[in-house]
Amino acid sequence: MHIDAGTDPFTLFQTWYDEATTSEINDPDAMALASVDSAGMPSVRMVLLKEWGEDGFVFYTNYESRKSGELLATGKAAFCIHWKSLRRQVRVIGPVSRVDGARSDAYFASRGRGSRIGAWASAQSQPLDSRDSLAAAVAEVESRFPGDVPRPPHWGGFLIAPQEIEFWADGEHRLHDRFRFTADGADGWNIQRLNP
Repeated sequence: MHIDAGTDPFTLFQTWYDEATTSEINDPDAMALASVDSAGMPSVRMVLLKEWGEDGFVFYTNYESRKSGELLATGKAAFCIHWKSLRRQVRVIGPVSRVDGARSDAYFASRGRGSRIGAWASAQSQPLDSRDSLAAAVAEVESRFPGDVPRPPHWGGFLIAPQEIEFWADGEHRLHDRFRFTADGADGWNIQRLNP
């Protein structure tokens, strides 16, 4: 089956994502996020895509983590989502920036209490002497916030504003379908079919 790229990458992404939510066993929103350190060494890890729209793709994290330090230093990011059940992937590259506090507050409030407590208790990416120390930090946060748990100042969202979005669909005999959307600077997209 061959794909039609259409003219709007976000429409195609939504269609593919909707299909993935019914076919992927776990986490259709999981994406491999790449950053680079000050020496030019790349680093990649899995995060969860939480929002997307014409302005870009949003995920949430601890702003004091290793990935955040690298993203804030370079202002650049890339990610890949692979939906194995559909034999499809989407790659995105572009500048990255923090989302505003109100947007981060809204998402944080939608998280479960345990996840909100964990955002306060974990000094993400920093050395941890024992699991008991983490449990003690969790207990301290639980006692500090017996009711509502507000968003920590060191936690929030990042927006990747895509300069390029590539869609890949598996094809028979490795004759895949690939389309690259490149931002043209005038709120439009240049679209190219690529060799597999």
